[in-house]
Amino acid sequence: MRNDGLGGSSPFTLHSSPLSPHAIEEWFISATFRLPRGSGAESRVRITELLKRRIATQPLNQPNAGSVFRNPPGAYAARLIEACGLKGRAIGGACISDKHANFIVNAGGARASDIEALIALAEHSVREKFGVALEREVRIIGERGD
Repeated sequence: MRNDGLGGSSPFTLHSSPLSPHAIEEWFISATFRLPRGSGAESRVRITELLKRRIATQPLNQPNAGSVFRNPPGAYAARLIEACGLKGRAIGGACISDKHANFIVNAGGARASDIEALIALAEHSVREKFGVALEREVRIIGERGD
């Protein structure tokens, strides 16, 4: 159980749920939350602050699938990828973001194989340089097109 920050606990976390290990085959279509009453004005200010931070640090103006890798214990995937000199590296139409190295963006005409090649390059480079095996945050579905 994880403290939900609201005085209770929840079995759901960012990377696990009571459905694990079957979560790969499970999809949530809707959810209902009971939250304590608060100030709408304070909530809007906080949400605005969080959105400004995301816009400043993530490539939200380009098509992407969000964070590619989970952060390894005691480190940040983006910093490891950047330290390997991969920020801005492109294969085909896909590119490791100049803004945040844990994002792969579609710079125009990217194919799934371009994205998968960049993922493999980042995994290999970080493993070779730091001995860290990056764990994928994204799931590749479908058949390989090669």
